[in-house]
Amino acid sequence: MQKKQVNKAVIPAAGFGTRLFPATKVVKKELFPIIDQDGRAKPVILAIVEEAISAGITEIGIVVQPDDQEIFEDLFKNPPKKELFDKLSPQNQEYSRYLQELGSKVTILTQKEQAGYGHAVFCAKDWVQDEPFLLMLGDHIYASDTEKSCARQVLDVYEQVNKSVVSLTTMPAEMIHKAGCVTGIWQELNSIIEVTQLSEKPTLEYAYQHLRVEGMAKDKFLCIFGLYLLTPEIFDFLAEHINKNFRERGEFQLTSCLDRLCQQKGMTGYVVKGKCFDTGLPDAYRQTMIDFRNI
Repeated sequence: MQKKQVNKAVIPAAGFGTRLFPATKVVKKELFPIIDQDGRAKPVILAIVEEAISAGITEIGIVVQPDDQEIFEDLFKNPPKKELFDKLSPQNQEYSRYLQELGSKVTILTQKEQAGYGHAVFCAKDWVQDEPFLLMLGDHIYASDTEKSCARQVLDVYEQVNKSVVSLTTMPAEMIHKAGCVTGIWQELNSIIEVTQLSEKPTLEYAYQHLRVEGMAKDKFLCIFGLYLLTPEIFDFLAEHINKNFRERGEFQLTSCLDRLCQQKGMTGYVVKGKCFDTGLPDAYRQTMIDFRNI
């Protein structure tokens, strides 16, 4: 199979942010501020876009609700009014110009109904077309333990294996009911695994029976880190679920379609050398504000 260049990233950002209510009544969770290592305050979505750019991505599609399109367009496309721009420090004026340059790589896509994460991904189908793409969560930011960014590490693995890649991290047993979980057969111990099954928020009983990975401690499991490199066949499985109105917990989910993609086309898991920071829960967001600045 011919390997295609990865140029595009998709970032779903159309959720309501119920876990951060009532703040999300007035500010989208993807626009919540974080402080980066340079001491710069920036919205979470900007840090995610920069992560994509660090991996060599040249086009970024952000999926938003139609009513929020103007907000995201304003962030990435519109410079501040002149009287406000003139008040910025020279460094921030330069950053404002950089933001416009970044915005030239961003396309705002819309999800007309909030029907689940899988549905949000499907809304990028026509924009992605027949290409592999990097899928990124809209409320996770990353810090690499190596010179390569976390996203770049995932792209490098895709270039090796030429099939979909799911990023992984190790989680304790008591946390897996909150995460997507995988099992498989190690190709490189504690680094690269041939995925044989994915499961969304499994019970502990199910995980112990079906998701154990050879060589790992009994109370440790491989869970999804939040970055995916997906081949376009994922849209076929999402389309089938949507057309058949196959919903899980009332919505169209991604993980069951990922499992089908895995079964039919194969999938590689990669244990990322880095840290993932969650901004989608109050306690996690508070801890991210502390930890991300100091890494």
